[in-house]
Amino acid sequence: MDVDMIGRTESLFALSNGHIGLRGTFEEGEPVDQPGTYLNGFYELRDLPYAESGYGYPESGQTVVNVTDGKIIRLLVEDEPMDLRYGRTVDHERVLDFRTGTLRRQTLWTSPTGRTVRIRSERLVSFTKRTVVAIRYEVEPIGEDMKLVLQSDLLANEPVPAPGNDPRLAAALDNPLVPALADSEDYSAVLVHHTKRSELTVAAAMSHELDAPDNADVSIRADGDLARMTVAANVPQGTTLVLTKYLAYGWSARRSVPALRSQVEAALAMAGETGWESLQKEQAAYLEEFWADADIEIDGDPELQQAVRFSLFHVLQAGARGQSRSIPAKGLTGPGYDGHTFWDTESFVLPMLTYTMPGAVGEELRWRHSTLDKAKARAAELGQHGAMFPWRTINGDECSGYWPAGTAGVHVSADIANATARYLRATSDEAFEVECGVELLVEIARFFAGFGHHDGNGKFRIDGITGPDEYTAIVNNNVFTNLAAQQALRDAVAVVHRQPAVARELGVTDDEAAHWAACADDMTVPFDEVLGVHQQCEAFTLLDKWDFEASRGRYPLLLNYPYFDLYRKQVVKQADLVFAMYLFGEHFTPEQKIKNFDYYYPITVRDSSLSACCEAVTAAEVGYLDLSYDLMSESVFTDLHDLHSNVGAGLHIAALAGAWTDCVAGFGGMRDFGGEITFAPRLPQAITRMSFRMLVRDSRISVTVEPDKAHYALLAGPPIELAHHGERFTLSDDPQTFSVPGIVTHTPPAAPVGCEPYRRER
Repeated sequence: MDVDMIGRTESLFALSNGHIGLRGTFEEGEPVDQPGTYLNGFYELRDLPYAESGYGYPESGQTVVNVTDGKIIRLLVEDEPMDLRYGRTVDHERVLDFRTGTLRRQTLWTSPTGRTVRIRSERLVSFTKRTVVAIRYEVEPIGEDMKLVLQSDLLANEPVPAPGNDPRLAAALDNPLVPALADSEDYSAVLVHHTKRSELTVAAAMSHELDAPDNADVSIRADGDLARMTVAANVPQGTTLVLTKYLAYGWSARRSVPALRSQVEAALAMAGETGWESLQKEQAAYLEEFWADADIEIDGDPELQQAVRFSLFHVLQAGARGQSRSIPAKGLTGPGYDGHTFWDTESFVLPMLTYTMPGAVGEELRWRHSTLDKAKARAAELGQHGAMFPWRTINGDECSGYWPAGTAGVHVSADIANATARYLRATSDEAFEVECGVELLVEIARFFAGFGHHDGNGKFRIDGITGPDEYTAIVNNNVFTNLAAQQALRDAVAVVHRQPAVARELGVTDDEAAHWAACADDMTVPFDEVLGVHQQCEAFTLLDKWDFEASRGRYPLLLNYPYFDLYRKQVVKQADLVFAMYLFGEHFTPEQKIKNFDYYYPITVRDSSLSACCEAVTAAEVGYLDLSYDLMSESVFTDLHDLHSNVGAGLHIAALAGAWTDCVAGFGGMRDFGGEITFAPRLPQAITRMSFRMLVRDSRISVTVEPDKAHYALLAGPPIELAHHGERFTLSDDPQTFSVPGIVTHTPPAAPVGCEPYRRER
């Protein structure tokens, strides 16, 4: 076993259901890089230090807390602790099973004193019972009878490693949990703790089923930060010591300690009544239903096929059972980015879930709606109308301490509006529209209508902001932001016309809606007439050029160059205008898309994991199919191959969702403009066949793409209007097949020196 890989595998083998997240640490507790048990929305406050404070700067940050760890089942073999760093590991395998939703492990280990045991374990975080975790742990003596000891723990305030110099890593917390209750009885125990500053309370409970020799000695205790059940047994060779462990978690900002204790004890009772085998069956059935709607089949590249399914599985885990909670950038796989949620949830993750698991999208957007009062208060604090959503957050408060790449990124509010409108188009969820959607769209429209202004030429401008490219900050009329705001304004006008009664309750007048429409119609979209390309923001093409040769080997630039220099040059951190051409593609001609891509791709360094998937989609659309394939590979293998050298802090959920985007929107050519679903599929040479499924309103459709033709089938639901390379058709009971038109190929532009797309050896 490569000990240096532990942090990476802990993230890759993480299990989650969107509410509870467990890193893939070993049951024995060590070796460990980053212990991690996370509950969505559970955090501690910390100060945000400023060299110079300013009005409107956030005063405190939020950091995800590693809560009580119930994964631990320590093993002693004749007084020797089982630890893979010692003795001899004869055989070791772990399997993350996308069909069963479990992490399985089998290890054959010989202790330093020469005794050999076979260990089998399997764990799951239940999709059907969102507060429950279950672990089956088996130990078999090999060649002789042995005395074995198991110590099954609940452990709070585990030490976590201090962060490095990379600002993306989470801030370390020093004993964030204060004991409030500890109790044990029979084979069960419960610990309750609260945080010091955020005043959140968490309860964790465990219970056990034991299959052991009759003479096994069992004891249990709970005190402070530790509850432990100890099993000591003389186990004959040829038999197996089996421990089944059930865990339950709950947290609240309002409920009392006794109430939370009752909640987790009830969950344990439910888990015990269901039993290990039934929990497994429920988990497998849940995943079977998910794959029926979300699976993507790829022929010609088996490694890519497995990586795509890995990606889809982890996106499911991040958002499946959040229940009106956010989807953090790392999901619940690690402490990176302090456990915060950013704009990439709405712009990268929700598009996949909208067409595969729309219920999860409704829950995430309900969470955004639940934070609307905070967004309105933030807007008022900064002298604005409407709602101004935070750049990064856990509870809805802004906690970005660097405003040029934080608060100034106002497109996050438009991203939320766009995700809301997309969800409504794809689902026709009128209950959500009435309860949440109208108000979200109205307050975001109010923000942009007030934040921007009409200039002397009658054009609507949005000035002093930062777009997706964080290497070009505090600019005027960023194209991505302006087009996103334009769409948000138009969607707000449409929704108040659909729901006039709700609009009246919110005080929307005909004049206000007409003003939104005028702001959208008059939106500024900068274009360089000399170069024939859109400007990422006003005057961007006039900036000095970045010296890419000099920065070879010094990526990411944010860790090696000052923002003072980056902001003044033509260097793009992540796809910005290129992303806009995908999301708002109806505003660009085919010729403009090619010229824009050819201009911006050579100056985009992809220092963000969000970039490659965006570039891959547009590259496919303009005909650079093989380049698109390489960029897709970079996105899909970001974590599996640790391309950014930081996967130990957690997975990049948006990049993983990009696997779906690259397949469906890239090679499948799917677009949803105004509710009209269209396809323009084309495959790169390395892929001989691709098939995917989508949910659109009440229809489930299947699309299969081959090099020269595409097949469309309606699997369930009513007929649906679609288009294939501009040819409209109605998909009903009879499958339809169309030819894939040829395309004029030309040489793609070169990436910046040292930023060539990832290419695997195949």
